[in-house]
Amino acid sequence: MHTFVAICLLAATSNGPAVHAITFAEPPVTKPAIVQAPKEPDSLTLYNANGERVAQCDKKDDKFSHCKMEPGMTFDDVMNAWVHAFQDMQGK
Repeated sequence: MHTFVAICLLAATSNGPAVHAITFAEPPVTKPAIVQAPKEPDSLTLYNANGERVAQCDKKDDKFSHCKMEPGMTFDDVMNAWVHAFQDMQGK
């Protein structure tokens, strides 16, 4: 049995090394995750309960303003989308 294992090991190593060294043209760059905080969005898109886009709002000084309604949408649609967004945030 020992002879059989020795033959198998010899056969496995006779074809050369199975592991090849990897060389990089440039060393990989690592950045700590804490240094760069994710960028906050500069706009907000409002959707209704059906998933239809209702309005796009710009963000300035942590406030949303200049909401532009999508064609065919009404002020009621925008207000309902705000309520829908608020309810989604409460559920998370």
